[in-house]
Amino acid sequence: MSQRTATVSRTTGETSIECTLTVDGTGESTVDTGIGFFDHMCSAFAKHGLFDLELTCDGDLEVDDHHTVEDVAIVLGQAFDDALGDRAGIVRYADRRVPLDEAVADAVVDVSGRPRFYFEGGFSQEQIGGFTSDMARHFAESLAMHAGVTLHLSVDGDNAHHEVEALFKTLARTLDDATRLDERREGTPSTKGTL
Repeated sequence: MSQRTATVSRTTGETSIECTLTVDGTGESTVDTGIGFFDHMCSAFAKHGLFDLELTCDGDLEVDDHHTVEDVAIVLGQAFDDALGDRAGIVRYADRRVPLDEAVADAVVDVSGRPRFYFEGGFSQEQIGGFTSDMARHFAESLAMHAGVTLHLSVDGDNAHHEVEALFKTLARTLDDATRLDERREGTPSTKGTL
């Protein structure tokens, strides 16, 4: 099996990002986005998805956190798309439910090449340190659009830190399950023969 890995660089007037992703990793990560809580979430995403991730972002944080979070999600989605290639042999579908104390998050994913995003729920507090809570939803949407996946997410809880962390963890576990190679499967998991 060839290693499913990708390196993506992206520079705009708002951010400069370098990202290397290994889908079949051990959960090791080095993350520096300038937003402490977001670094924590990206590291948790790597750890719980067993993805190896090297990620740096120099963004316009003097404006706010939006461009940094959105652009990291775009680059990470592109890295998944590149690393998965034609998606031959993958499981394709997965779902997970992950709790964190009082919060619980659900994810259902189809690694189909057809990007769609649906979200239910909200966040109990507007900010978590330098991270705007609703950016978790926008992160997931941007990742789905650029990875070429259909993603349904929901969250419920009383504490935004727990709600966001549960979302990142359930997204990681679900993507790990769906992108896993099934040794019984030959070729692309579609009756069309392509995704």
